[in-house]
Amino acid sequence: MRLRFGKRYEGLAHGFGCACHTPAVLELNRRISAGLDRRSVLKGIAASFAAVSLGQNGAFAQTAGNQTAGKPLLFSNVRIFDGRLGSLVEGSGVLVAGDKIEALVPASQTVTDADVIDCGGRVLMPGLIDSHWHAMLAAIPELVAMTADIPYVHLVAAQQAEATLLRGFTTVRDVGGPTFPLKRAIDEGRFPGPRIFPAGAMISQTSGHGDFRFRYEVPRGSGNDITHAEVAGISAIADGVPEVLRRVREQLMLGASQVKIMVGGGVSSAYDPLDSMQFLPEEIRAAVDAASDWGTYVCAHVYTSEGINRAIDNGVKCIEHGQLADEDTVRKMADTGTWWSIQPFLADEDSNPKADPVQRQQQEEIAVGTVRSFELGQKYNVRMAWGTDILFNPRGTSGQGRQLAKLSRWFENAEILRMATSNSGDLLALSGARSPYRGKLGVIEQGAFADMLVVEGNPLEDIDLVADPDTNFRIIVKDGRIHKDTLRG
Repeated sequence: MRLRFGKRYEGLAHGFGCACHTPAVLELNRRISAGLDRRSVLKGIAASFAAVSLGQNGAFAQTAGNQTAGKPLLFSNVRIFDGRLGSLVEGSGVLVAGDKIEALVPASQTVTDADVIDCGGRVLMPGLIDSHWHAMLAAIPELVAMTADIPYVHLVAAQQAEATLLRGFTTVRDVGGPTFPLKRAIDEGRFPGPRIFPAGAMISQTSGHGDFRFRYEVPRGSGNDITHAEVAGISAIADGVPEVLRRVREQLMLGASQVKIMVGGGVSSAYDPLDSMQFLPEEIRAAVDAASDWGTYVCAHVYTSEGINRAIDNGVKCIEHGQLADEDTVRKMADTGTWWSIQPFLADEDSNPKADPVQRQQQEEIAVGTVRSFELGQKYNVRMAWGTDILFNPRGTSGQGRQLAKLSRWFENAEILRMATSNSGDLLALSGARSPYRGKLGVIEQGAFADMLVVEGNPLEDIDLVADPDTNFRIIVKDGRIHKDTLRG
């Protein structure tokens, strides 16, 4: 496997002293291409990171060749979807200084000493946010994720991070997986990728949705006999209040911006029924209290009304999935201000692949519930954010934008775009002081992060534009840096 980041990054400025030309990095690329054994790969990774650590300005930390380092950027001749309004704002350009939007500038005003990008009347909008993403697990089959050498999983995730960004997703809320090293590398400019709000390991009870052991691994031999998934940081098994407190606090120590717990069964785990109740009330409350002490919140994987009610009653702030909720439960979500992070699970070509007939039947059951859930969420005005939950599905990652466009079955285009921009930005703000990024996301306004897309066409009129980012996203900006520009060549 050759680690590549695409032709768009070949023009990045770098010169003498750039870490990508060091013998250690070149040797790493040769070794990975040759498919050497685990020990050789580990040595190569260690050598490459040692080389890169000599300086912060690696190849991917530089600005693109069509952007002057240090100069403000003015996006002129644009029509702006600001992330909130249902119509386009005209007559203003967007001035970017550093990683933030400095101002919305009247078209009649001259800005000196700025690189001006004439967008030709195209739509400029916030970068998209996927509120239920698995950066480490989306593009790798389940068996590989649970058995492969851990460095391999991280290398695949780094490769996928660029693809995610180039689909127009400038931010993801990661709800399960060891993304802390990947996030750090992206934030330091070593690899292109979206900004990540990490949850770290999914906290699960024994036999819960995050218990990925095979049958022959039961029972545990001792308290130190942890599974491969736990060693990798994919999940953490906890039983009883003391263990829940320990595992939650470990993720907070590593840098979790929110905590993910499993309160019910799921499709991707083989041995916990979909309708099972997981974690006792006192265990859920322990997780919530530990997260609250650090100024952040708990989100919960759960599908059923019983599980959702138990989660809400014990302080969970966001429900992940919830497609089997009844009307009374949805009303309760609205009354309590609970967030609903929901996905268009429709048992179609975009579904995560499942060979087991029981799992496929569960997907069908959830698909029926998905239709009802979107309808009920609208009826009771629940605070809804959108995500994909693409999981163990390498082919499915390319359909990330297509899954957003599917919401046109229930919502107007403006509301769809809000769910993937400002609504999701409001959800991310629940992390409070644990947010890894200081600034507004999902909006085009002064002081917000300069995460922006220039779109060929008007997505307020044709939401299907987001399904084909290669063609329709002409410019992609994250942190004020241009990562794609097909408008100017």
